[in-house]
Amino acid sequence: MSLIVAARFEGFEAAHAAAERLSSNGFPHWDINTFYVNPAGEHGRYPLGGDRRSDPDSGRADIGAFLGAGGVGAGFAVFGGFVMSEISESTPLILAAAGVGAYLGSLFGALWVTGHGSTLHGHFNPDSHAEIRQAGVMVAVRTRPQREMLACRILRDAGGADVEHANGRWRNNHWEDFDPLAPPQREVGFG
Repeated sequence: MSLIVAARFEGFEAAHAAAERLSSNGFPHWDINTFYVNPAGEHGRYPLGGDRRSDPDSGRADIGAFLGAGGVGAGFAVFGGFVMSEISESTPLILAAAGVGAYLGSLFGALWVTGHGSTLHGHFNPDSHAEIRQAGVMVAVRTRPQREMLACRILRDAGGADVEHANGRWRNNHWEDFDPLAPPQREVGFG
């Protein structure tokens, strides 16, 4: 594992200027990597796109739909069936009204859980909304611990934002195991 210091820049021009500053301060060019980080949600980790299997805000919408259809939906179904039976004696219309009532109940239940799911039954998952890495051009530099503070200062002085450090695999002149979904590991005074 290598010690890596990185910072985010607004564009490639600023990032290349920061890389030049690092080189002029003794960091070899093979220890400097410049790359672009896509905005959150656009990393294409799944065949149909996206970064995660499901939206962390969705909570347990499936459970809410089942409970809503079973509880509230049953009430809507009875009410819809009763109203339709007063209007018409057609069995298909009565069943259709009951089905609409059950659907409305499941929709209501899913939406309720989605809005309240993170605190449902006292459970709260702080990782569901971990810090999001901002999009931009990253400059990463592999360094020794003795030169870490120098690398941080150079990146900050060059206009870098979100200066961070990590332990990662550096291979073929780039940060091989960089994870755009992992929250940045900022040092105190460098965030």
